[in-house]
Amino acid sequence: MSNPTVVVITGVSSGIGRTAAEQFAKRGCRVFGSVRNLDTAQALPGVELIQLDVRDETSIRQGIEHVVAKAGRIDVLVNNAGTTLLGAMEETVLGEAQALFDTNVFGVLRVTQAVLPYMRGQGAGRIVNVSSVLGFLPAPYMGLYSASKHAVEGLSESLDHEVRRFGIRVALVEPSFTQTQLDINAPQAATRIAAYTGERTTVSQAIGLNVRKAPLPAAVAATIVEAALGSWRMRHTPKGEATLLRRLRRFMPAGPVDSGLRKTFGLG
Repeated sequence: MSNPTVVVITGVSSGIGRTAAEQFAKRGCRVFGSVRNLDTAQALPGVELIQLDVRDETSIRQGIEHVVAKAGRIDVLVNNAGTTLLGAMEETVLGEAQALFDTNVFGVLRVTQAVLPYMRGQGAGRIVNVSSVLGFLPAPYMGLYSASKHAVEGLSESLDHEVRRFGIRVALVEPSFTQTQLDINAPQAATRIAAYTGERTTVSQAIGLNVRKAPLPAAVAATIVEAALGSWRMRHTPKGEATLLRRLRRFMPAGPVDSGLRKTFGLG
């Protein structure tokens, strides 16, 4: 019997990451899932939890070394850990923007840099970065989040060019609204400017409505598993709204896409 595929996935405490870890385990993979605090983490059948904070290089190094010591290799890295932020650009202070990028962009960079030496040594590997449809279709009042996902898209494409000669490929997963606590309880910028209150409230309510009728994390998780274990291609969008938005962005004129986006967020 061949050795199982060794998967490391960040951010498995809840939502998409937790569901993806379960699906990898059901596919027969040996799965290591990262959480920020092992003491408070809920056990996940078939998944070996590791303590790893994507904002902390020491934590990352220790977590990845632990995986390699136990499994001997890392075949798949899924950079799933992330956060979001709702607020007008003018309302978002630099510290909030830096914190968002520290997790969503630099977290991806840190973990990837820690794993790449092992993948290069193996001569094979797959890195899957969880982006968003907002990585190619920016949304109002989510400008910094959109910017962070645009950065992940650019980083992923550039990295794929650099590492494919080592037998490593990089892929993106771009989900739309998903029923997760992160989407339902999106953090908001602390500063409030009265001129934006009406539209910001409208957008927040529209997001809540769209999340409540959105798919559960299982569909996105299945797309992540396919991006990791299936034939390589750069971009993967879950079936439904995400795939539709990708096609609209690619084939429709900018005007109708702009109007449709504003309507989705309640701006008419």
